[in-house]
Amino acid sequence: MKTLTINGKNHNIEAHDDMPLLWAIRDIVGLTGTKYGCGVSQCGACSILIDGELAKSCSLPLSYGIGKNITTIEGKTTNLEILRKAWSTINVPQCGYCQSGQLIAASALLDNNPNPTDEDIDIAMSGNICRCGTYSRIKKAIHTAVKLKNK
Repeated sequence: MKTLTINGKNHNIEAHDDMPLLWAIRDIVGLTGTKYGCGVSQCGACSILIDGELAKSCSLPLSYGIGKNITTIEGKTTNLEILRKAWSTINVPQCGYCQSGQLIAASALLDNNPNPTDEDIDIAMSGNICRCGTYSRIKKAIHTAVKLKNK
């Protein structure tokens, strides 16, 4: 039996250590906001925070998450709450599939850089693909979140 701490709550997991962390989060714990996209850490749909650092859960083994604090899109952090408001204000999502990963990546960006430039955003968000092409709205929403946070 292994214990994962996800969004501040402990979850006992019975699974092989090499199971992808994404499957433990989605299939065992039941938090389905984190998505499966490519399975090789290229698209960002599976993005989570592990001890505050951006990570791609599809290619990390379950064992990597043990003893660490994991935050998924269902989690509550100041930046995620502000980003959710900004995403809604700007009406970012089109299909929405990638948006949980986009929000997590944006949260990691704002954790490390509270006032990012367009270039900072482009670099930080480059590991997340949006097949609908909402990149300009994502960038605008991140800038909106910065304004909301500074009010």
